[in-house]
Amino acid sequence: MNESAIAHIAQDPTMARLIAETPAPKIFTDYAGDVYLALLDSIVAQQISTKAANAIFTRFRALFPDNYPYADALLRKTTDELRSAGLSSQKIKYLQSVAEFALTHPMDHAYLDVMTDEEIVQYLTPIKGVGRWTVEMLLMFVMKRPDVFPIDDLVIRQRMLRAYPERTEGLTGKALFKILHEIADSWRPYRTTACQYLWRWKPVG
Repeated sequence: MNESAIAHIAQDPTMARLIAETPAPKIFTDYAGDVYLALLDSIVAQQISTKAANAIFTRFRALFPDNYPYADALLRKTTDELRSAGLSSQKIKYLQSVAEFALTHPMDHAYLDVMTDEEIVQYLTPIKGVGRWTVEMLLMFVMKRPDVFPIDDLVIRQRMLRAYPERTEGLTGKALFKILHEIADSWRPYRTTACQYLWRWKPVG
């Protein structure tokens, strides 16, 4: 965990208390930065348990040589072949959409690394099945971007409501989002680290 990031966000007294109460998050490198594979995995994982998603994604990858679903090979698979891995018709369409995008749009680090976080969101969200939250998770856990604030994440919002009741009480909708953004602004440029603590924090009571 980045000590400079922790020291910075701990200047917020509430975050300082939360950090003191919470074990350091375990940060894993997902897919060694492979954005394409991470997007496929994120689509498989939508709306099902982690255990089920892992099993389906393993079966899906086993359909391909070297367990890697290269875009052209994925698009050659029939619906029945892909369905045999446990994929729904909708998820098959979304996976094909990622593959079609990958054939015509660069997704390597040399191309993406020069983009801002928001530029990457705008670049990838035209893919069917890929929304802002999905790209923000990719930015945080695959591309290791340090200043991502996924306000659409329900757990992040719930934890911030518990941590900052005096600033958020009675607020809903745009007014709530505005205050949450203002709170998170003090964590810049390390909002990713702050969110990793919020996910791991277990409020008492």
